[in-house]
Parts: sequence; C-alpha cells; structure tokens
Amino acid sequence: MKFEDIGHSGTPLHAWKSSARLASLPAVSCDELVPSHARAVVLAPHPDDEILGSGGILQLLARLKRNLMLISVTNGSASHPESTLWTSERLGIIRPQESAEALRRLGLYMNGLQWIHGGFPDNHVADRLDDLKSFLRTYLRPTDVVFTPWRGDGHVDHQAVADAALSVGMEIGAAVYEVPIWAWNWASPEDPRLPWERAHKVHLDRWTQARKRHAIQAFASQLTPDPSSGQTPPLNPATLERLQQAFEVVFL
Repeated sequence: MKFEDIGHSGTPLHAWKSSARLASLPAVSCDELVPSHARAVVLAPHPDDEILGSGGILQLLARLKRNLMLISVTNGSASHPESTLWTSERLGIIRPQESAEALRRLGLYMNGLQWIHGGFPDNHVADRLDDLKSFLRTYLRPTDVVFTPWRGDGHVDHQAVADAALSVGMEIGAAVYEVPIWAWNWASPEDPRLPWERAHKVHLDRWTQARKRHAIQAFASQLTPDPSSGQTPPLNPATLERLQQAFEVVFL
C-alpha cells in the first residue's frame, strides 16, 4: 500500500461505531498490559504517532505510576515534501516541539518520562533497519512492554519500526504490542487484513479522551492547510474523528 493511498476520506466514523466486530472486542486494562514491575516503551516513527495511537494509554499508565519511555525514531521532517511553508528544516525543529507540547497537555512532564530521539531518516527507516535494531537493543530490557505501530498500518516507517521492535523483542524476551494508527483511515470494520483475533480494547474515560483531543491539537504542522502545495493537512477532520474514539486498540 502506498502512503498516498491511506490518506483518503476513509470509512465513515458511523461505520466503525455500528460495527458488531469492533463492539465485541475484549477489553484489556493498562494494569494487565503493563505489570507493576515493567516499564512501558512507546515507539513513535514520527512525532505525533505516540499521541494518535497511544495518547490514552500513556495517560492511564502515568496514573498507574508506571515507568515510561518514549522513543521518537525520526523527527518527522518529510511530512510535507512539496511545501515551501513546511520545509524539512523547519519541520525537523517544529515537530519534536509539537510532541513536547502534546505530552505536556497529557500531563506527562519531562521529569516523569524518559524521551529518546533516534534521528533516523523520515520515510527511509527501512533503509537502516539493522541500525534501528541495534539502537533498540541499547535501550530495551527483557522486562519492557513495548508499544509500536502495527506492522500493516500502511506507512513504510510504521512497518520498519514494528519489524525492528518485534525482532528485538523476540530476541531479548520483551513483550511487543502493536497499535493501529493509519489503519483507521483505510480499513473497514470487516477488513480481513486486520488481525482482529489479536485485537483488544483499552477503554478511555471522558477526561482521558478530552486530554488526548487537546494534545492532538498541538500538532499545528499536521493540522494546518498548506497553501504553498495545495495539499490538505495530513490530519484532516475525518481522520481525527476515527483517532479520537472512546478506546484505543492494541493487537496482542
């Protein structure tokens, strides 16, 4: 699947809300996902993936006082390739700043979160897959619970990060769980490409949902129309609707 194919209007939100398959997914709590002795590690291929896929889970884990690590694999500098407004140089500075503000809005202050920046090339993580595995081996522990975007999410960087995480996790004995992000945009509730047999819901209360919505609004570069290229923003209203439901899904 090409990245440009995953940004279309997608399956309407009401189709997801009326899905019997989605409604029947078993629930799982963050207490069950991340035992008290474990550290949660969230892998973000780009600044914003940690909020879009796991913004609720991060809040719930923080309330449980779990140790948290965020690994930002790239700085997201390639999100607007034809833009003269959002140049790669500007994005490389702004997008990590947007993530920092989003994390603050979630209530995750930097003294309670270890944040590692990988510096891998946006849209070309797969070209350095062996380097990424070595990088992850430096930071991951056997007792970690790792959250990564789903390997089939539709973006080459999401697949590469998932492949590296799953490989290293198996090697060292760490648990690795996958989170769909872009799949909400291109898939349908009955789509056989999604591993529904592994899917579980993490329910989010209204306060957690509200904080996640507020955090997403920190990503101005991804929300603002770009007149210089004529492109719609990567995070359009329909996409945001699907990413701001009353739960997050984890493939175990």
